[in-house]
Order: sequence, then C-alpha cells, then structure tokens
Amino acid sequence: MYNIILQLHHYIAFIAVILLAYATVNGILGTTSNKAFEDSHRKINTFALIATHTQLLLGIILLVVSPLAQTAFGDMAVSMKDAVLRKAVIEHPTTNIIAAVLVTIGNAKSKRAVGNGRKFKLTMIFFGLGLLLILSRLPYDKLF
Repeated sequence: MYNIILQLHHYIAFIAVILLAYATVNGILGTTSNKAFEDSHRKINTFALIATHTQLLLGIILLVVSPLAQTAFGDMAVSMKDAVLRKAVIEHPTTNIIAAVLVTIGNAKSKRAVGNGRKFKLTMIFFGLGLLLILSRLPYDKLF
C-alpha cells in the first residue's frame, strides 16, 4: 500500500505543477491584457486546486506511514542535523502545506473578486506563490 501511495504522490506532482503553472500563466496573461475571466479560467483554477489538495493528502498519508518519517520522528534531534532527512520530513511537508493554503486562498479570492483584472491578478499572485514554494521543495533527485 505504501508503494502505491508513493507512486501516486510522485506522478500527481507532475500534474499539480503543470496545472499550477498553467493557472499562473493564465493569470499573468489575463492581468496584462483585457481578457474576460471566463468559466474556463475558473475551471483551470479548480483543477489546479484539486490536484494540489490531492497531492497534499497523499503527502500527509506518506508522512504518517513512511518508514523514513517514522525513523526521523523517533529521534528529532538527530533528524534535524541530517539535511536530507530534515528536508524530507520537515521542510518539504511544511512548505507544501503553506503552498496548498496559498492556492486555496487564491482560488477563493479569485472567485469572489469583482472585475476580470482583479480575478486574474489574484490567480497570478496566489497560484504563482504556491507554485514557487512547491518548486523550491521538490526532491529533484527523485523525480526522474
């Protein structure tokens, strides 16, 4: 079961990053032009939000059942001194939780905003920040 969740977490990361990048670029293009914020833009934001939340849920499950995390939580003093362990168990999850919160806030604010430019700007800011945070903590050595 652990390996299945790990593989899902691995592959959904690609989907989430692509959708977040697409939503961010949409926000940038919409902010710099006079495009109308249409239903298709809202759907892109929603799919990016769903992928991010799915990824977050799988990550939290992995954090609970992972042998690496169990070892790290067994002796946090030693774990904090090991850069690889600290990144995997502390930095990666914490940063990605913050990113998911930013994406959630951005989605909610863009839905409630008045004016097309404002909706695009909020998407650009919040989804872009979430994307940057996620990209900053990806385990690039394990991606390919």
